[in-house]
Amino acid sequence: MDLVYRPERYPFLTPDLPGVGGTLRLLPQDFQVEEVPAYLPQGEGEHLYLLLEKEGLTTRQVLEFLRDQVGVPEKEIGVAGLKDKHARTRQWFSIPKRYEDALCLLEGLRGVRLLDAGLHANKLRTGHLKGNRFRILIRGGGPKERAEAILRVLQAKGVPNYYGPQRFGLGGLNPVRGYELVKGGKGRGSPWLKRFLVGSLQSLLFNDWLALRLERGLYDRVIPGDWAKKHATGGEFLVERPEEAERALRLEISATGPLFGKKYPEAQGEARALEDEVLVRYGLRREDFALRRGARRPIRVPLEEWRVEEAPEGLWLSFFLPKGSYATSLLREVMKVEVDAGDSPEGEEGEG
Repeated sequence: MDLVYRPERYPFLTPDLPGVGGTLRLLPQDFQVEEVPAYLPQGEGEHLYLLLEKEGLTTRQVLEFLRDQVGVPEKEIGVAGLKDKHARTRQWFSIPKRYEDALCLLEGLRGVRLLDAGLHANKLRTGHLKGNRFRILIRGGGPKERAEAILRVLQAKGVPNYYGPQRFGLGGLNPVRGYELVKGGKGRGSPWLKRFLVGSLQSLLFNDWLALRLERGLYDRVIPGDWAKKHATGGEFLVERPEEAERALRLEISATGPLFGKKYPEAQGEARALEDEVLVRYGLRREDFALRRGARRPIRVPLEEWRVEEAPEGLWLSFFLPKGSYATSLLREVMKVEVDAGDSPEGEEGEG
């Protein structure tokens, strides 16, 4: 029973297409992320929205600066998602309007620029974003035609929605600690840390389920008993009619996998048997996750706005991914090498 996250055990969607190789993140500006908000500030309200560009800092470090140096209570600071440290990222924060005069203190935070600000009626909350736009340099990667061939497949079939390595901690060991918590019920650390560790185990089980569907030829299919997600609206429904298979082939809907918990919609029949197969692999039961809320996560996400540009230093990839997905999952397909995790998540991590 191997609970250590090992990315090489997860199959590619495009194994027959050679990758471009190369390396990532030599410089922060090689990895650019722009948050796409669900809405923009309306111009009035008690919450001040700040669009910040940062390099060399995690989202958490910026939040701590706002708390410790600007004086904003942590519970009153809002963010929609978490962004990488070793990158140039743009994301929105919200603070109460009454702290507006203290924002000049941001000039003391090296690596941060204030790009825009506006008022809104509500605090920014986790998940209040559509997704992220990426512009990433693969140094030494090529040729361009290889990347384009792979991206055309991903556009047609969707990007495998694997959780990236940053979900699993140093050495990929967090699922092991999460397993000890769900089986033993005890462990050291804060409630937040325990939730994160169990979340890592949930994520490993999801990745294993995704890999199993790929191996069985069920990646771009739905089968009776699946819970499917409508990509256009986000709605989920139980698959009961055979004709839903055509919608899956058109990437209108996708099967969803389990983040086990007490309130997630449970699959039935043949689809449930696939989930059981993953649980049995580790001697787990659904009941072991009774303290988690649970959710379902799509097996794939649409790829939009992609472009490849050649440069003397390598290839620039530009693309949009919806919230909750990882650029690393796309990059490993294009490069055909296991990519680095960075120090923090690239996408929203509040699921499950």
